[in-house]
Amino acid sequence: MKKQMEILNPDKTTVRNIQKQTGYHLITAKILANRGISSNQSISEFFNPSLRHIQSFETLIDMDKAVERITHAINQNEKILVFGDYDVDGITSTAILYEFLITTGADVTYYIPHRIEEGYGLNLHQIEHVVIPGGYNLVITIDCGSTSHDAIEHANQSGIDIVVTDHHTIAESLPKALAVVNPRRHDCPSKASYLAGVGVAFCLLIRLRKHLRENNFWENRPGGNIPEPNLKALCDLVALGTVADVVPLINENRILTKAGLEVINTCPRPGLDALIKLSGINKSTIDAEDIAFRLSPRLNASGRMNHARLAVQLLTTKDIDEAFTLANTLNTLNTQRQEIEQKIFHHILMYFNEEPELINKNAVILGKQEWHQGVLGIVASKLVDKYYRPVILISFKENIGKGSARSIPGIDLYNALSQCSEYLEGFGGHPMAAGLSIKRENLKQFQNQFEKTVAAMTAGQEIIPSIRIDCRLDFDIISERLINEISSLQPFGQDNPEPLFCTEKVDVTFSKIIGKNHRRLTLKQRNSKSNNTVNAIWFNVEGENLNKKHFDTIVFKLRWNHWNGKKSIQAVVEYG
Repeated sequence: MKKQMEILNPDKTTVRNIQKQTGYHLITAKILANRGISSNQSISEFFNPSLRHIQSFETLIDMDKAVERITHAINQNEKILVFGDYDVDGITSTAILYEFLITTGADVTYYIPHRIEEGYGLNLHQIEHVVIPGGYNLVITIDCGSTSHDAIEHANQSGIDIVVTDHHTIAESLPKALAVVNPRRHDCPSKASYLAGVGVAFCLLIRLRKHLRENNFWENRPGGNIPEPNLKALCDLVALGTVADVVPLINENRILTKAGLEVINTCPRPGLDALIKLSGINKSTIDAEDIAFRLSPRLNASGRMNHARLAVQLLTTKDIDEAFTLANTLNTLNTQRQEIEQKIFHHILMYFNEEPELINKNAVILGKQEWHQGVLGIVASKLVDKYYRPVILISFKENIGKGSARSIPGIDLYNALSQCSEYLEGFGGHPMAAGLSIKRENLKQFQNQFEKTVAAMTAGQEIIPSIRIDCRLDFDIISERLINEISSLQPFGQDNPEPLFCTEKVDVTFSKIIGKNHRRLTLKQRNSKSNNTVNAIWFNVEGENLNKKHFDTIVFKLRWNHWNGKKSIQAVVEYG
């Protein structure tokens, strides 16, 4: 796919000042300047993220109401239900709140809906068949609830209090819950919309622990004093949920992810330790990329292919044998998920070969009878990567279809769906990812309206993916010092991407295909003063790039390659 390269050009004075303050390499100083990290304070906080710097988020609306109601439920031994979502964000949110409440002696249970049979969020059926029969006095939603108006109204009428904690986009009206803790509320001044659901849940725990401390809860508990829970010990799960949900790795998100990675790398809980060992990670230090591409898919596989409570059980178990049994189950489910996903993906590619005019549309919207709902979001993401346009895939069962949607920068998916809502039974999500339900007879009208909406958003211009490159980098400049400094910028993620570089006039002196379509290379830059070569890897190569011998320009990342206890410099080619 044709891509437009945008080489960033930070202010030279700013770069020199960063170098002077830090003593870092010129390239590292440019990277920091590109990310707006230039003052002494911002540099210090970036390289020394500490839990001490986490805000208390006093301005999160309804947080005090939520804390007081939960405290009352703990003290009165009321039955509490933690109601989570089935993705990694929801799973980890459920686990940290459940674990914390267990330490208080609360009468608490958790519930995760079945992804396919029940769908997203709290609904009337669950109030009728889970909450009321279970005798729960308080339900705390995690990573969901902001659009559950009917279910919450029914709970109110049944004398059951609902506390909503969420981070999803909210429509104009709020559900009539006792408390709605969501930084995306239109009236919330917290400016914390970057938090994942697990981040909102963690903020709740910070405030709840503080409130219990101020009321001498830990000293006065029946049965003797108990120590306060160590919230840092929960940061491993916060890191998992934050990275998996692809929220910006800035501010509290960066702090919590950094702390969580420290926990994972020093004393992983039994479930995570087992999952790490079974996931094929063969290096000593787990990073955000491992979470995104190794651990999260396996945790998500439970909800996609079976039931997400398996993942909660894995993350909360203290038993090593049970941990390995559950981790092995999730690993098997992930393999099954990959097989089904590939089958659907290749089926769609074949369809495009037969109907190539579909690729020229502003959006891809496809529906099929009984596609596996659990993998549609992943397939949609792969199609977005391949064709760079919004993709909506819908699985129909009889007359009703349930779909997953993924978007590209510049196309607000939630807003686009809002403009087509007359043809939908329901929808929800983010600017970049959403879910929806639709009747079969409305599909054609929805396709036409969504196509027009996306065309209006792009003003009729061709959308070409852009690669933001931190700077040009000749091979002569690459050094161990530079790669060490680049590594210190981790964790990488949304809004703190792994640095990208480009260089020109590159020859391939060695090439070998490994696996199905990965290419191991040795690269040499023409007209190089030092004659340096760089070992490289290019994943998922297609077309002419499989055998290309010369590149006018390549775009690459720089990393340490760890193998057999040794490390070496390696470039990861992204585009050429």
